Parts: sequence; structure tokens; C-alpha cells
Amino acid sequence: MPDNDEGTAPLLGEQRQPEYGAVEDSTPVAEARTSFKKNLGTAEAFSIIISIVIGSGIFTSPGSIDTNVPSPGFALVVWLVGGILAWTGAATMAELGTAIPGEGGVQPYLQYIFGDVFGFLSAWTFIVAVIPASLAIMSIVFVESVFSAIGENNRTQGLSHKLISILVLIIFSMANGISTKMTTRLNKFFVTSKFTAIVATVVAGLGVVIYHLASHGKESTSSDWWSKSWFGYRDSIGPDGSEIDWSKLDGWELLGHYSAALYGALWAYSGWDKAIYITAELSAPARQLPLAINTAIPTILVGFIAVNTAYYILLPWDVVSTTDSVAVTAFNHLLGPGVGLVAAALICIVVAGSLLSSAFVGSRMIVAASNKNWLPRFLGQVGSIGFHSNPDEARPSDSEDSKSESDAPLNALIISTSFSALYILFGNFRALITFNGLAEYSFFFLTMIGAIVLRIREPKLHRPYKPIIAIPIVFTLVSGFVVTRGAVFAPFQAGVLIVVWALGLVFYYARRWWLARRAQ
Repeated sequence: MPDNDEGTAPLLGEQRQPEYGAVEDSTPVAEARTSFKKNLGTAEAFSIIISIVIGSGIFTSPGSIDTNVPSPGFALVVWLVGGILAWTGAATMAELGTAIPGEGGVQPYLQYIFGDVFGFLSAWTFIVAVIPASLAIMSIVFVESVFSAIGENNRTQGLSHKLISILVLIIFSMANGISTKMTTRLNKFFVTSKFTAIVATVVAGLGVVIYHLASHGKESTSSDWWSKSWFGYRDSIGPDGSEIDWSKLDGWELLGHYSAALYGALWAYSGWDKAIYITAELSAPARQLPLAINTAIPTILVGFIAVNTAYYILLPWDVVSTTDSVAVTAFNHLLGPGVGLVAAALICIVVAGSLLSSAFVGSRMIVAASNKNWLPRFLGQVGSIGFHSNPDEARPSDSEDSKSESDAPLNALIISTSFSALYILFGNFRALITFNGLAEYSFFFLTMIGAIVLRIREPKLHRPYKPIIAIPIVFTLVSGFVVTRGAVFAPFQAGVLIVVWALGLVFYYARRWWLARRAQ
């Protein structure tokens, strides 16, 4: 596979040289069995990352982050640190994704490094917990954004809201069921809408700055950004009206608030890992995967910091921490309810893009587990619904006659949608966010440990892309901290996750026993 040339060298990595972790005659890991055609490129991988990461987080989480920091300047630092940490994780995933071929996220890496059981448990956790919880969260956020757009701010998430959320989930799952190409075309549209929302917010902020300077300091809608210190301590006001006097907090309390702010930023950046789910569908993954990650993540980072800076220009600083819809509040404050309604509608489109992309990659995880024979083989069928004695019969070929056929994993989409619907019915927004983060980062931590172990165990493994060792080490520490903090502050969700793992192990060994008995 071709390497990156000088014009497209990844920002967090190095161009591969024979003496640096790989030798010219080193043998790459054998290609894994895949259900999909290699018909995606860098642009599609880039759009998938953008479409998933730029979701509801950047438009809803700034308030919770602002509550947990002493100044707007500290909030921007948190956004910067969160983006860099997400980048380090994505860079390590790119190393593993180009060195160990396979589909289904982190499962082929954990299977290769630690063994079959670890690979299965990661697949099981993502299929049963992480992906369905993510889809449930985004479906709920979409519906709540619609209600916000029409002026209904009741966030009790009653049965009617849940049923509408399930309907939204089904619609976007059906959109993924048309074909891979159709989904990627829709993703490009949603990427455009996301950049439109970001650009509109930044331009509004610049407009306020230009107006303020042109009027020689005349009072505008908000002048906190001009008259107050960006790094000066000020009392934070929470959504419940309580105040935090930062000058009276001790070191442990400060650490608690800062970690909560960082947790919120990492949630907003979540999705940075999703490009590896389609590695098996990239025509040249050794070049395309690092390039997509190392252009998408810094683009998102710059956009997030610019948008948050605009929020602090558009709004009085004591308002930012009190709202969970900071973008809509900002446009309402600047241009009135009519423009706020348009902003809310645009945010609905942004969330829709994340929902579409997450459903897209989630179904790929199920197909990959089926191809490993960890799940029933019919779940790995592509292009048809139902059971086939030989799933390969249902897999579209590359011939001219099959170009009109769907190449979507329809059975996997049905299963994924069903799990997500259950989470919507029996869960709530905040609990699902915590549960999702705890489950996801448990395996991010294990994957980073695996990347370090593999550097020591197999230094000559063919690595087309290889960031410096400090990058996986940094993210190992961060992901370990996130998991520990989540388990301490959310013991119920941690207990549920342990139950999910226990059920997974029972399923794994029961299926092995059943397959062995069937083979006799």
C-alpha cells in the first residue's frame, strides 16, 4: 500500500522509514475476511469523522463545561486539551488500523494482541452497550431539539418523546439500509450543514466584534468579552442558580471541577475513533486512514474553539453556564426568537448527521463479529434481510449485474436499532451518557495498553503509520482516569457494565460449546 508522500504527511506521525518500527521485508498481518467492497476513500472517511464528532456536543455541552471552570479562558483551554487528547487517541487507532487489517473497530486489535476473548468482549460491549446507547442519546437529543425549535422546553422525556425518538431512530436506520454510497452521499450533505452551523456562529461573533470596534466601544448586546478578563476568576452560576466561589475551593475540589469539565469536552469530541470501523472498506487504508484522521480532528478542534469563543462574545458570561442550548440562546439573544428558531432547526440537522453516521458504523461492528463467528452468521449478511445457509450467497459481488443491489448490512441494522430502542424506552439522557462513556473508554484504555505492548512485543511489525510512543502513553493515562472517575461517581452504571461483560462471557463460552458440539 502506498505511504504518505511529503505533501500529505500526517501531522501527529512520521513518514514510515525502514528502520523505524518496520522493515522492508517485514510481513504485514494477513488481510481479514470482509463483507464489504473497498469502495470508500479519504473524503468519505473524513466526512464520517466530521459527521459523527460534530454533533449535539458542541451546541449543548459548553454550558456544563463553563460551570466547572473559573473563567472563559480556562474553558477554551479545556476545549483545546480535550481536542488534543482525542487526537492522540485517534492517531494510535490509525497506527493499529493500518498495521492490523480488519473490520469492526477495536475488536481485531484486541483479538490480535490479547486473544480471542478480549476481542469478543470488546465487540459484545460495543454491540450491546456503546453503539445502542450512542444512537439512543442522539435520537433523544434530536427530538428534544425539535421540541426546543417549536418553543416546547419540557425535558421530562415522557413516553411520547421516547416513542418519537424511536421513530426517528428507525427512519435513519432505514436510510442506512439503502446502500453504502447513499449513506456517504447523505453524510456529505450533513457535513456541509455542520460547517454551516459553525461558520454562522463564528461569523456572528466576528460581526459583534467588528460592530463594537466600529462604534468605538459603544455598548452592544454583550460587552463582557471586551470589559472583563478572559482568565480572571468569576463566580460560576449553575443551571439551578447556585454559585461557585472559585477563590474558596481547595485543590481537591478544583480537580473535581476540572475533571468534570474535561469529561464534558471528551463527550463533545466523542466519535474520533469511528473511522477505523470502515478500514476494511477503504481502497488504500495505509494512506487514507491517517490522512482522514489527521485532517478531520484538527479541523474539528479549531472549529470547536472558534465556536466557543463566539459564544462568549455573543452572550453575557453569566448566561453561558445556565443553558443547555447555548447556540440557540446566543442567536435568540443577538437577533431574536425568529433567528433562534432557524438556529434550532439547523442544530436538528447537525444531530441527524451524527445519528446517520453512528448507525452506519454500528452495523459494521455487528457484521465484523458475525464474520469472526462470535455471533450467528446471518447477522453478517449484506444486501438482504433474513436467513441464508451460506451468508456469502447474500453478499453482493463486484460484477456489473450487482451494482444496483444494496450493499448495506440490513440484519445488523435491525438488531442495532432494536437494542437502541430498548435503551430509549428504559434509559434517560444523563444516565446513558455516563454509561456510554464508561463502556467505551474501558476498551479505549485496553486498546492503548495493547498498542504499547505491541511496540515492545513486535517492534518489526509492518506499521505504515507510526506516531511517537508518547501519544499512546498519554491517552492511556487519560482513558484510565476517565474510567476510574466514571466508576467512582456512577457505581450503578459501572455495575450494569460488569453485568454486560458477565453475560458476554456466558454467551461466548456457550456458543463455543454449541459450535464444537455441532461440528462433531
